[in-house]
Amino acid sequence: MEGSRFYKINGAYYILVTHPADAEYVLKSTSGPFGPYTMRPLINKITSPVSGSGNPHQGGLVQLQNGQWYSMAFVDSYPGGRIPVLAPVTWTSDGWPQVQTGSNGGWGDTYPYPNVPRPAHQVKQPTGTDTFSGTALGPEWEWNHNPDNTRWSSGNGLALQTATVTNDLYSARNTLTHRILGPTSTATVELDYSQMKDGDRAGLALLRDSSGWIGVQRDNGGAKLVRMDGITMDTNWNTTSTGTQVASTPVSGGHIWLRVNADIHPGAGRLGHFSYSTDGTHFTSFGPAFTMDDSWQFFMGYRYAIFNYATRSLGGTVTVRRFDLSTP
Repeated sequence: MEGSRFYKINGAYYILVTHPADAEYVLKSTSGPFGPYTMRPLINKITSPVSGSGNPHQGGLVQLQNGQWYSMAFVDSYPGGRIPVLAPVTWTSDGWPQVQTGSNGGWGDTYPYPNVPRPAHQVKQPTGTDTFSGTALGPEWEWNHNPDNTRWSSGNGLALQTATVTNDLYSARNTLTHRILGPTSTATVELDYSQMKDGDRAGLALLRDSSGWIGVQRDNGGAKLVRMDGITMDTNWNTTSTGTQVASTPVSGGHIWLRVNADIHPGAGRLGHFSYSTDGTHFTSFGPAFTMDDSWQFFMGYRYAIFNYATRSLGGTVTVRRFDLSTP
């Protein structure tokens, strides 16, 4: 059991418990919080509204201002992660909640929009452009470690100084990540790499327990565009491979655009495609497609990741002039 919820509704006590990863059960007591309880399924192996994903499970009950009830659950939709699903709930005459299913007996593909007030303030769209013009990052951004705040800044683009000497992407601090949108999305960064030092590695990754990236590595006074594959860790968070270089080509000029297109349809090809541009308009495919892992253990799903780390010594910097996220 996991993901439990406890409620008192109309004098009765309810405990929602999850059967991982395909059902949700309701325990009900009319004799007080210590029971005895009787039990019925609320969600039991019903199909998902997202083709190829897992069964809805593990969630809670939500009551709106007008008295209507809903079930908020999630589905395992790897490699993208877990995504929320919402369905109306009705109550039986003897006080048991029931999820309103669709015409096929599963979680409905669509339901009427809940009767709730619209937000007082417009919520920022997840797609679009971030030029990092403010001194603080938006809430859509997430560091892969607690950041070293002395080694990054924003306001005139995002400046990432090297914060770690390592040959391991997973050990590199100040890697900045952004959730991937489904079913497909494209992330593009405009990167100024003119201030990199020998031994530095900087670029754009598909980040999870199995990762790949496109980026610039500087060695012996010169820069190369590189595609890395096969960066892996085990379920104890230990790095098992720092990866293999699968493509490279010399670059110059200190400025480049890097792009990743990710297809996170659950159960499909799960491919990520990498490309680059020297003018921001014409992009060239680079290296083989990357197959994203769809195992459940790292259930957070893949993220786009912007990184800069040193393999020799600290002191180098890259500046991300803009980040663009688009969906078809």
